[in-house]
Amino acid sequence: MKKISHAVLWIVISTGISSVVLQLVSIREILARFQGNEFVIALILFSWLVLGGLGTFFAKWVTPRHLGPSFQRLTLLSLVLTILPAVQVITIRSAYDVVFTRGSSVGFYPTALYIILTLAPYGLLLGFVLPYSLFTLRILTPEYPGSRIYIMDNVGDMAGGALFSLALVYLVTPLTAVCMANIPLIGASLLLAFRSKAPMLKFYTLAVLAGVILTAGILLEKTTLDQPDSELVHYRESRYGRIEVRRQHEMRTLYIDGVPLFTNQNQNMAEEIIHYPLAQIDRPRRILLISGEGGIMQEIDKYHPDSIDYVELDPEVTQAELHYGLINPIRGLHIIHQDGRAFLAETAKSYDVVILNLPEPETFQLNRFFTDEFYSLVKRRLAPGGIFSFSMAGFDNYLPEPQRKKLSIIHHTVRRYFQHVLLLPGQQVYFLCSDIRLSTDIPERLAQKGIPAPYISAYYHGNVSPPRIRHLKQLIEPNMASNFDYRPRIMRIMFSQWFKKYATSPGGFILLITVLMSLYLAFLSAESYVLFTTGFVNMGSELLVIFAFQIIFGYVYFQVGIIVTVFLAGLLPGAWMSERLQNKSRRWLIITDAVLILLSGCFLLVIYLGNQEVPVCFFMLFGFIVSLVSGFQFPVALHLRGDTASAAAQSFSADLMGAACGTLFTSLVLIPYAGIYWTAMALMGIKTSSLILCKTRARALRP
Repeated sequence: MKKISHAVLWIVISTGISSVVLQLVSIREILARFQGNEFVIALILFSWLVLGGLGTFFAKWVTPRHLGPSFQRLTLLSLVLTILPAVQVITIRSAYDVVFTRGSSVGFYPTALYIILTLAPYGLLLGFVLPYSLFTLRILTPEYPGSRIYIMDNVGDMAGGALFSLALVYLVTPLTAVCMANIPLIGASLLLAFRSKAPMLKFYTLAVLAGVILTAGILLEKTTLDQPDSELVHYRESRYGRIEVRRQHEMRTLYIDGVPLFTNQNQNMAEEIIHYPLAQIDRPRRILLISGEGGIMQEIDKYHPDSIDYVELDPEVTQAELHYGLINPIRGLHIIHQDGRAFLAETAKSYDVVILNLPEPETFQLNRFFTDEFYSLVKRRLAPGGIFSFSMAGFDNYLPEPQRKKLSIIHHTVRRYFQHVLLLPGQQVYFLCSDIRLSTDIPERLAQKGIPAPYISAYYHGNVSPPRIRHLKQLIEPNMASNFDYRPRIMRIMFSQWFKKYATSPGGFILLITVLMSLYLAFLSAESYVLFTTGFVNMGSELLVIFAFQIIFGYVYFQVGIIVTVFLAGLLPGAWMSERLQNKSRRWLIITDAVLILLSGCFLLVIYLGNQEVPVCFFMLFGFIVSLVSGFQFPVALHLRGDTASAAAQSFSADLMGAACGTLFTSLVLIPYAGIYWTAMALMGIKTSSLILCKTRARALRP
């Protein structure tokens, strides 16, 4: 019987490995399909956790009574879990064009429904299998501790996070990663069937079917990305995203995570990006370009600069650009593979021109290039009389209110560092920032320099006329608040604009979730409420760390993956130490709640005092301790609930539901509207409610 128990535990561990890898792959797949921002990421994580919580909750009504059938059912469910991952990834890719019109922009509610439906089969079954494994073991050993299943699940989750973040994301494509992550689960399922002396033929058949489907996914990897209106000529998966080059006749377009970024036939954009700022300077010698555009190097070469530092984060992107002629090597060009902001912070060089060629801040990752702190950094790297240029989405005749506020905030923020800020209207609104006077007559300046620019010469005065420049200047509000790293005011408007684009609001969705969660909490015991708030604070803290880490260090996928793994790694030793306690009293819940409150306060203090100089080790240590304390609470709370089948299912469910709510409210409400500081304080308040309930309950039970 001991060998059978070990086989069940191997299933729990293998399921954790498979599920975490699939979760990370699914995030990338959905982002590539929906060109997503933090709202989409929050929806994915929220849906994943809620579906798992529901599956766990439903499991408490299914209590296996007979040894043979229960082991066979667990084996069957585990093998089905190995089939679903490849099906899920292919469905995410393929069903989009069936459900939505190709090329259409999809709003919040259709996106949410699509995510929930595509994740539902695997998510519900995954949540069901965890407590069902415990119930099966209790047929053999009635007193088998539920906390041990929690520990084994954490082992699998940690192993899956490390496997993906440190190896698979660098070495293989998504469907190959999914296949490799499910091999251990197939082996563990067959091991359980063999040791429980189940009829092997049907399980061998199902295992072969799972292997065929996983292998077919690998073979069809590129086919699932095909589109009828373009030819996929280049496809790579890097640690930063999916890179595709598609050809339509003579036009080649580079896509990153489904978003078209560069094309070889966008002459007007290339001319505006380069000539608007460079025409202002008599002799631009040193140029810094953060991200590029098709044809941009040819325009820079007309000025014969001494050096061009081209900063692009992903080496795979520049390789594709060079191979397909999206950028051409020119004299003085130096390609630097680093985060643009990190490069500016580290370099000792000064530049005559700094050109930021990034989309407007639709995500927190991009927002860090449009903040007070970034503009201060740019100013320090500009030579006297230098010029800084960037752009935001433009307009034809009418400037919508959200866009007007957005431009006003950015204008007020950058105006603090430059004496002159010139706004040039068009399809893009260009910001030219300098301490020297700036000319609005770009064609005249180019003519004086003898530099040809066919598009600007023909269309500039029609698009950028003096009345339009004056009109845009009048629309800018003079007294707007600045945009900061930890107080991202621009993000509130970006999210509001995203919803107004589809005439929708997240209010109804948030209200519905709040009502449902309130009803759910009404039936929770005090111990389960502790686990709910701990799950909330744990995921909220993880998101806080990721956002703060990216603000300071940039989008370093390798290190962000380590952060996620660290938040999983602490759960295991925490649960192990708790399980070994002789006296699992309510006092331990009170102590650990207080520790979590103090940790959130410590995070707030360090971020506030450290500003942009918080060391990497702090984030890692903070994440590990938070997860260690969170893991410590689970065995104590489960013991106080009696460790029955119903209590175990409710405890697993409360932890997952709390994590789901923490993901949703932290990403969609707290960080966008309150900023990093107030979000940390909100997490302290949520855990304080748990602490008060624990102490009140302890007094009520005292004789």
